[in-house]
Amino acid sequence: MITVMLVDDHAIVRTGLTQLFSTVSDIEVVAEASDGADAVAQMSHAVPDVVLMDLAMPVMDGVEATRAIMSRWPGTRIVGLTSYSDRKRVLAMLDAGACGYLLKESDPDELVRAVRAAVAGEAPLAPVAASALLQARVDRAPLDALTNRERDVLAALAGGLSNRRIGDLLGISEATVKGHLTRIYLALGVPDRMTAAMRAREMGLDAISPR
Repeated sequence: MITVMLVDDHAIVRTGLTQLFSTVSDIEVVAEASDGADAVAQMSHAVPDVVLMDLAMPVMDGVEATRAIMSRWPGTRIVGLTSYSDRKRVLAMLDAGACGYLLKESDPDELVRAVRAAVAGEAPLAPVAASALLQARVDRAPLDALTNRERDVLAALAGGLSNRRIGDLLGISEATVKGHLTRIYLALGVPDRMTAAMRAREMGLDAISPR
C-alpha cells in the first residue's frame, strides 16, 4: 500500500483528493496538513511514502516545507501539486528536493499515475515543468551536472541493473539510489529510468552490466 500525505491550505482540495484516492486500491491517504509547518510536524509520526505539496500556503510555503522534509526524511517522495506554472516556481520546488511537479488541473488518472511513479523512483512532471527544466539546463552539458556518484548510478541504470542491484554494487541503500535517480532525471530533463538509460547511451556513458 502506498501511503500519501496531502498538504494544501484549502480543505476542499484535500477532500477532493482524499475521495479520489479512496477509489484506488493501492493508495491510502494517511495524513493531511493545512500548511507547510503542519506537514513537517506530522512527518514525525506519519512518514508517508509520497507527499503531495501545494506551493502557496500560510505559515510555511511548499518550497520551504519540501526543503525541511527532505533534510530530515530524505527517502520521502514529494510531488508539487499546484496551480502555478511559471518557471521560477517550478525550479524552486524541484531544487528544494521535490521529485515531481504537477498542476491541479491534471486529470485524476494522471495524479494516480504520478503517485505510483514517484514511489517507483521516477519523476512525474507536467509538460510545463519538463519544459522549464529543459530550458534551465540548455546551456549545461548534462553529464557535467552530475556528481561522480550520480554518474555511477546512471551507468548502472544504463546497464539494466535494478535499484536494489545498484545499491548493492555501490554500497548504498535503495532509498539513496532513488534519491540519486531523481536528481539524475532532473539534470537530464527526462521523466523515467528508461529515458535516462537511453540518454546515457546517447552521451557515450559506459554502462555497468549485470554480473
